[in-house]
Amino acid sequence: MRILLFTGKGGVGKTTLAAATGAALAARGRKTLVVSTDPAHSLGDAFGHTLGAEPSEVDALLSAVQIDSRTLVDTTWHQLRAELRTTLSGAGLDTLDAEELTVLPGVDELLALSEVRRLAEHGPWETIVVDCGPTAETLRLLALPEAVSGYLTRVFGRRVTDSVRRLGGHLDGLRALLTEPSVTTVRLVLTPERVVVAEARRTLSSLALRGIAVDGLIANRLMPAPGFWRGGAATWLRTRRTQQDAVLAELRAAGFRQVARVEHRAVEPVGLPALLEIAAELYRDADPLDGDGTPVTPLLRVRPAPEGYTLRIAIPLGRDAEVDLARVDDDLAITVDGFRRLIALPESLRPCRITGAESDADGLLVSLAGNRGRR
Repeated sequence: MRILLFTGKGGVGKTTLAAATGAALAARGRKTLVVSTDPAHSLGDAFGHTLGAEPSEVDALLSAVQIDSRTLVDTTWHQLRAELRTTLSGAGLDTLDAEELTVLPGVDELLALSEVRRLAEHGPWETIVVDCGPTAETLRLLALPEAVSGYLTRVFGRRVTDSVRRLGGHLDGLRALLTEPSVTTVRLVLTPERVVVAEARRTLSSLALRGIAVDGLIANRLMPAPGFWRGGAATWLRTRRTQQDAVLAELRAAGFRQVARVEHRAVEPVGLPALLEIAAELYRDADPLDGDGTPVTPLLRVRPAPEGYTLRIAIPLGRDAEVDLARVDDDLAITVDGFRRLIALPESLRPCRITGAESDADGLLVSLAGNRGRR
């Protein structure tokens, strides 16, 4: 089983690319399900096919489904919530407190993720392509298993009941599914605009912090190549494409050298023939499951330390490697043997300052002071 998660800033075309990837996988003989957890419900529009809350066939070997989180809240969550309410009341909490504590934050997104896992484990599909919501919603979704697990630990402490134990095991299973790179990877879609790229780089760091692998960046909606320009619009098109190329060059200079490209279409791509045309441009002769073959961001790990934090960066280093670290605005600039890479720091670390670093077999270990008032 493989699971591909497509996400990106709202409006970058991630739904179309997720649908195109699903269509390409099915065309190559893999039984594929495309799932949408995006509240916008636009996956059916991309396929030109009406979708419901249960998988339906779009084509041979290709099915699709639109997850309705609110329906899941009204059904799946209702029973467990009732069990937790009874457990809390039996633990000495009054009815009002029990009612409040069983309204877990983000439960609709959590159940959507649970439904993806259910479909993966019990369905007949070899591959599941997930059209996630915009990046902010996706990051919240992918952080929920760990966040809710911590919430339950704080509420219950050592008083673990069967219902809590079941939920805890379920959350552990979700976290394991998301952080196993041989099973689950993310494709991050962007348009070549500086604001969008800035958000994409922050998303890469956030995903790395959660141990979720990103196996590809896709730059969507590039202006067509110059050979197609005609008439009075040519100057505008040339200026726009030049700006887009400059943004992608900056992205490559920051270390993200493998960026797939898809040109903008004059006609909205709807239906399987149009989606397969996009997939042919995106993947060419490569297997859509392979990604670009290399990780697009170092694996980061943050740990609290007595005077702030330590940041683990999994970059292989030779014994004679020359390493330099510096802060550049909200980025951490890492130079190894003359090769520089900018890493967008997660928000919690941006106020911190570098106090030291050391290397070992696992990469770099950077120390940061947690003084919130200084850089």
